Amino acid sequence: MMSKKRILLCVTAGIAIYKVVDLVSRLIKREYELEIIMTESATKLISPLVFETMGKCKVHTDMFHLGHHEEVEHIELAKRADLCLIAPATANTVAKITYGIADNLLTSTVLAYNRDLMIALAMNTNMLNNKATVENIEKLKQRGVQFINPEVGVLACNTIGDGRLAEPEEIARKIDEYFIEKDLKGKKIIVTAGPTTERIDPVRYITNDSSGKMGYAIAENAKKRGAEVILISGPSSIEVPKEVESIFVNTNNELKQAIEKNFNWTDCLIMAAAPCDFKVKEVSGSKIKKTGSNLILELKENEDILAYFGNKKNNKLLIGFAAETDSLIENAKSKLKRKNLDYIIANDITKPDAGFNVDTNRVKIISKNKIVDLPLMLKREVANNILDLIK
Repeated sequence: MMSKKRILLCVTAGIAIYKVVDLVSRLIKREYELEIIMTESATKLISPLVFETMGKCKVHTDMFHLGHHEEVEHIELAKRADLCLIAPATANTVAKITYGIADNLLTSTVLAYNRDLMIALAMNTNMLNNKATVENIEKLKQRGVQFINPEVGVLACNTIGDGRLAEPEEIARKIDEYFIEKDLKGKKIIVTAGPTTERIDPVRYITNDSSGKMGYAIAENAKKRGAEVILISGPSSIEVPKEVESIFVNTNNELKQAIEKNFNWTDCLIMAAAPCDFKVKEVSGSKIKKTGSNLILELKENEDILAYFGNKKNNKLLIGFAAETDSLIENAKSKLKRKNLDYIIANDITKPDAGFNVDTNRVKIISKNKIVDLPLMLKREVANNILDLIK
C-alpha cells in the first residue's frame, strides 16, 4: 500500500458519524495523511476535537472563521487531496453536489475538487430510495463519482432496511484498492489455497496444517491489482476476499477437477494449496470402531496435481510452493524441474515465524537460473512479490 497519500475526508451530519471516528483511526494506522472538513451540523453531533485528536490534523468547519486567511481554503484543500471521501454522505449533501450548490465549506471544496470523488452513503431507507435521491446518485455515477454502497440492517430510526453506513474496515479497504496500481489488469489467475482432506471413514480424515493464509493473501492482492481471479480453496476458516470468485473443495481429486475445469481460461496457476500427499488405500464405508488393539492404515501416494498441470501448461505460467523441513533449496529445485514449473516458492516450515498458521513468511523465490531470498515479511507482502513475477 502506497503510504503518505492525502485524503480529504468530508464529514456530514449523519447519525453514522460515530463510525467515521473508527474509520479515521484505521486510516491513520495505514499511514494516510488526513485533512478533515465537517459541516456545521456535523459538529453538533461530534466535536471537531475528537477528529483532530484521532486524525492528527486540523479540522476545517467554516469558510468565514476568525482565524488567518492566507490561503483560499476551499481551493487549497481541494488541490492538496489525492482522494476526496464524503462519509457519512447524507441525502442533503448528495443533492447539493449533484446540482453544484456550494453553500458551505464542504460543498464549496467538493465543487473545486477535480479528481476522483468517493461517497459513502448513509441515510434512512426511505430517503435513500426516494426517487430524487436515486436520480441524484445516478447522475453522479454518470460523472464518474465512486459510491460505497450502504449496508442492510437496523437503522437509528429503528427501520430495518438499506441505508447503514458501510463498516469502517470496508471503507478503508476501498481506499486501499483505489491507490493500488492496477498492473495486473487483463490477467486471469487461478490461486489454490488451504489443505485437502482424504477420508479414513465417514467421520475421520487425514489432512495437514495448511491454514490457507498465503493463498488467500495472493488471491486478494491479485484482485486488488486488477486481475481476474478464481480462488480454489480447501477447508479454511479465512473469509473469502471481497469480489473474488471462489470454489470450495475437500479432496485432491476435487481440487484437480476444479483446476481442470478452469485451466484453459487461466494465464497463470499459483498452487499455494497443500494437497495431501497420501490417501488411505481402503476407505471404510462405516465408522471404524475401537477394538482394544491398534489400527493400522495403509496409505498410498496421491496423484501429483501440480506435475499433472506442468505437463500440459503450454505457455501458461505455473508457480508452486515447497514447504520443507530440511534441504530446502535442493528439494525445491528438484520439484521445480520435476513438475515443469516456472517458479517455486520455498520456505522452511520449522521456523516459528514462517510456517503454517502464522501471518508472516520467509521465502526463497526460485527459478531455473536464479534464487531471490526475501526477508521476513507479512504474507500479504510476500503475495505481492509473487504477483510481481506475473508482470
